[in-house]
Amino acid sequence: MASTERLHASAHPGTWIRGITIKQPHAECIVAGAKPIENRPRPWSWRGWLLLHAGQSIDRPALRLPLVARTIRGRALATGTVIGVARLTGCHQDPADSPRCTPWAEPGAWHLELSDVQALALPIPARGQLGPWKPTEELVAQVLQQLPNLRAAR
Repeated sequence: MASTERLHASAHPGTWIRGITIKQPHAECIVAGAKPIENRPRPWSWRGWLLLHAGQSIDRPALRLPLVARTIRGRALATGTVIGVARLTGCHQDPADSPRCTPWAEPGAWHLELSDVQALALPIPARGQLGPWKPTEELVAQVLQQLPNLRAAR
C-alpha cells in the first residue's frame, strides 16, 4: 500500500472531503486560479477539501462576460467531470451597500471562500449533485492518484 493510501485508509472520504458541482465556465475560472469564491444561495457550514465537479450544464450568458472570457480563453470546458480540488476556508455574505469582496461576487449571494486550488491533469468522469455531496472512496482514490500530496484538512 502506497504512503498516500495508508494516510487515507483509516479516514473515509466522507469525513474529510466533499464534492461541489459548479456550472461551467465558473468551475474552470476557479481551477484557473482566477475566481477565489463560489456564489451560492445559502451558507455552507462545511470547511475542508472539496472536489471541484464541473456540472453537465454551461452558463452560456457567463461566456460573454469579459472577466470570464479573459480567464477561460484557450481553456477546455470539461463537463460531467471532477477537474480539481480546493479548500473551503470560509463562507460570507457581503454587507448591504458595501463593495463586493471580489469582482466575482454576486450581490446577495453567499460566497464560499476557496484556497489551495489544484487542477487535475486528467478530468475524472463523475456524477455530481446539488449542495455539498460525499464522494465515493473510488472517486477520491482516482483524485489521489493525480494529487498524491493532498492532505485531509485537520
